[in-house]
Amino acid sequence: MISVEGLTRTYGAFTAVDDVSFTCQPGRVTGFLGPNGAGKTTTMRVMVGLTPPTHGRVTIGGHLYRDIPNPGRHVGVLLDASAQHAGRTGREILTIGARTMGLPASRVDEMLALVSLDDKEAGRRLRNYSLGMKQRLGIAHALLGDPSVLILDEPANGLDPAGIRWMRGLLKGYAERGGTVLLSSHLLHEVEIIADEMILIGRGRIVAQGDKKTLLAGERASTLVTSLDNRALADALVARRVEVTPAGDGLRAECEAVEVGRAALEAGVVLTDLRTGSAGLEDLFLQLTSDTQRDAVAPAPATEGHQA
Repeated sequence: MISVEGLTRTYGAFTAVDDVSFTCQPGRVTGFLGPNGAGKTTTMRVMVGLTPPTHGRVTIGGHLYRDIPNPGRHVGVLLDASAQHAGRTGREILTIGARTMGLPASRVDEMLALVSLDDKEAGRRLRNYSLGMKQRLGIAHALLGDPSVLILDEPANGLDPAGIRWMRGLLKGYAERGGTVLLSSHLLHEVEIIADEMILIGRGRIVAQGDKKTLLAGERASTLVTSLDNRALADALVARRVEVTPAGDGLRAECEAVEVGRAALEAGVVLTDLRTGSAGLEDLFLQLTSDTQRDAVAPAPATEGHQA
């Protein structure tokens, strides 16, 4: 388990992390979400002893990172996939890690196979790796000691869609076997798919935390629907006291999808598309961190999400 207690980190007059507290439980993937500069990396650096806290503390399994003997056997860390000697090969980097942790050489081959780096790629020097290959090597290094805790900063960065799906499965399986995963990202959609728990941070402070259902519990139900007779469907919904507005080729109904389905059935209207129109995690996050965004965020167009 990871426990963050009243963590604050300042640099002169600038506060990078401001009184942050949360826990990451075994058997769960915790998404640590926020825009660039929100304080995610600073928090993670404090976790693994690279940056001292100004106030508060972080413990892993009840211990400060610096007090954990042979920490690579207990905590797998990936903060910067390029933070290795550029002149060493992928195999050399993992071999040095294995020797440092007292692991057999066979563990290197196991990890290379796990992250799908073949012998030719393992023999390349790091400077000749693509960003995606560096990420795979970094994940292999984090898993090398078979740790019970993983701390990963933007691990999907540079991975192609197939690589992102592979990483999701890898981390989900790791958590299902009892591991603790803390995964930071500014790509909310990717983390939303895999995370059991989400912590939203903006300008160094936690703005919300919980599972997806809890975070979105207060959002108003809304449904986007297209049918073969939108006018008849709209009349049926209005008769049920549902607010209906045009949306692209269809309608937006301010109710749950099941209510739209019932109205369509009673009116004898064939539906061609039905999906949620409620605000998602990304909308909630942008709303909660609106004062921290570098760019103004335009509202989503009414046609978003509609298909005939």
